[in-house]
Amino acid sequence: MIEVIGLVKRYKDFEAVKGIDLTVKDGEVFGFLGPNGAGKSTTISILCTLLKATAGEVSVAGIDVRRQPDEVRRRIGLVFQDPSLDDQLTARENLEFHGFVYGLPAAVRKERIAEVLAMVNLEERADTQVRTFSGGMKRRLEIARGVMHHPSVLFLDEPTLGLDPQTRNHIWDYLHELRRREGITLFMTTHYMDEAEFCERIAIIDQGTIVAQGTPDELKAMVGGDVISITAAAPQALAEEIDRAFKLATMVERDRVRVEVPEASTFVPILVKELKTPLRSLTLSRPSLDDVFIKLTGHAIRDEAAGGMDQFRAMAQRWGGPRRR
Repeated sequence: MIEVIGLVKRYKDFEAVKGIDLTVKDGEVFGFLGPNGAGKSTTISILCTLLKATAGEVSVAGIDVRRQPDEVRRRIGLVFQDPSLDDQLTARENLEFHGFVYGLPAAVRKERIAEVLAMVNLEERADTQVRTFSGGMKRRLEIARGVMHHPSVLFLDEPTLGLDPQTRNHIWDYLHELRRREGITLFMTTHYMDEAEFCERIAIIDQGTIVAQGTPDELKAMVGGDVISITAAAPQALAEEIDRAFKLATMVERDRVRVEVPEASTFVPILVKELKTPLRSLTLSRPSLDDVFIKLTGHAIRDEAAGGMDQFRAMAQRWGGPRRR
């Protein structure tokens, strides 16, 4: 459904994307992870026809993005991170306008509006102004709008950002039902690592390069063994002591030191006995996607990274739908 070969994007002397390759299968739930400035927003903007690549080949739904951008736009839907609904209109009116912009005939618009509202459980609020909706209801309506015109691919930028855990779970229920019913491909960005577990495959991008791709289990297998996380008043001193005593690679993250070992349950008693640096806490865990990201990039995805997709969020103002002929 999406194929990227040797994609490069340069801004004068700065190379934002450095020859990446990417493939997304038809009907797949694909996660695209990366911190602020990694090249994530640039890549997505190219996929959605808002930027032109410096080099490389990009196709979406079998269509060349550079040569036929209007045809690509007809086949994709977007759910923005920032609110992009008209809150003075009702839910039905927002969907009606979107369908009109995409050239859906009136009879088709009426039928499709009923379908997508039912899909996200908003049929009883169809004629209510959006300004009265909760954050979760608005997000559900944006998902409904994104699939109003039967796209082949739905791009979602941080689809549950700012929502409470229960609402986030409900949104994912709707997305999985959407994929089941519509057969649509979902391409999403997120900085919630637990949310990335919902993806069938994930690509991690950092400094313009894709550093890993695979299923969540495949990526976690790259860490290997167990992860020990230790907090201390002097984390750098602790890391140096562990390196000297055990010849283990460590990673310092604020007041925390992370170290990977084959079997934590047998290693921890030895570790605690040998260390001289005072510890505050120590936790054990199996590898998570957080651990994978830290291992591959040397840093964690910060919460503020979620705000780093300025170009992608600007789609809300720049997106005009396909031109009617």
